[in-house]
Amino acid sequence: MLDSLRELLVGLGLPETAGTAISYLTLVSGVVALSWLANLVTRALLVRGISHVITRTSTDWDDSLIKHSVFRRLASLAPAMVIYLFAPAFGEFETWVGRLAFVYMIMVSIRVAESLLDAGSDIYESHGSAREAPIGGYVQLAKIVLYMVGAIFAIATLLEREPWGLLTGLGAMSAVLLLVFRDSILGFVASVQLAGNNMIHIGDWIEMPDYGADGDVIELSLHTIKVQNWDKTISTIPTQALISHSFKNWRGMQESGGRRIKRALYIDMSTIAFCDEETLGHFEKFEYMKDYVRAKQAEIDEYNRQTGADTSQPINGRRLTNIGTFRAYVEEYLHRHPKIQKDMTFLIRQLAPTERGLPIQIYVFSNDQVWANYEAIQADIFDHILAVVPLFGLRVYQSPSANDLRGAAEIIASSRGTGDEVS
Repeated sequence: MLDSLRELLVGLGLPETAGTAISYLTLVSGVVALSWLANLVTRALLVRGISHVITRTSTDWDDSLIKHSVFRRLASLAPAMVIYLFAPAFGEFETWVGRLAFVYMIMVSIRVAESLLDAGSDIYESHGSAREAPIGGYVQLAKIVLYMVGAIFAIATLLEREPWGLLTGLGAMSAVLLLVFRDSILGFVASVQLAGNNMIHIGDWIEMPDYGADGDVIELSLHTIKVQNWDKTISTIPTQALISHSFKNWRGMQESGGRRIKRALYIDMSTIAFCDEETLGHFEKFEYMKDYVRAKQAEIDEYNRQTGADTSQPINGRRLTNIGTFRAYVEEYLHRHPKIQKDMTFLIRQLAPTERGLPIQIYVFSNDQVWANYEAIQADIFDHILAVVPLFGLRVYQSPSANDLRGAAEIIASSRGTGDEVS
């Protein structure tokens, strides 16, 4: 076509050089015009027409195709196809025009496939199963493979060689590729292990002190995992770090229906004593202790009667103590508390004595897992327990403060009759 047009122009009296230039410019302009027209038509049909239909449908999944520009990128194939079809018209430049147009179509096809992967990922994430089995890492790996295959086909087209021959030549470059894609390979392996072992989901609360992470997982990708901490900062963790390092996942707590309350009170051991009749009568006035004191005292009296114990001395036989009665009170109080999970671990136990006193540990689960509500429940429980400790003749241990030392010094000074003031 180029030669025919040049001969026509030369035959009309134009110099050969001018005829060649004008014929070439005319041909290029015509192909460009056809490409522009093809692009205009395909955009009108694919982008505007199909998008108009999709926006009117009741389904949501097809909206992802518009969001990720699948049809807009697909329309970009039309001008390249026109140039490729008209490549013979460029005469001696036919080969390179055709190759370049074909390489462009390969790259556009890769972009279309990338958009389809993104759209498919969005559609998948809109379902509940995405949280338990995220595919973000696999989508990223698929994109890497897609671009590698596209690059091989593009190079093979430009060099006019079979792509399979280039693939066999990659064996010698395997060491280089392993080095270049080391993080991607490690990330992919880690993603497979995390997904296969059900170790982490989007929305899980995890703690990973080595990376300063303590919050909710908001993104899982091939290379990194993003965690939004409770102070609203974002921690980025390499995916393979979750395999090579330890981390705590609170999902088990969230799925269990309860959240653990584990805290101890330290009782001053000098205040622990046996209960006499007067003390037991006082305890019977407590709403939660009436039945316990009566039943326990009847059991103890029967035991002492059968063993013939001399109860005139407190050390003989069995007796109630104020610390044991206090533990029974706490247990009954928590059993009746509406915010405590009764079908989970429920312990009010005495731990080994320490230099700070005798620890009475409360180990129960609240039925509200929301952080703010959980802290309020825990605070209300210990507010009450700390307030009732003195009613059992007990005292919570507290390290001496400056006021305690000053008061002790004043007592000592007054007992000696020195009259000195302690400032």
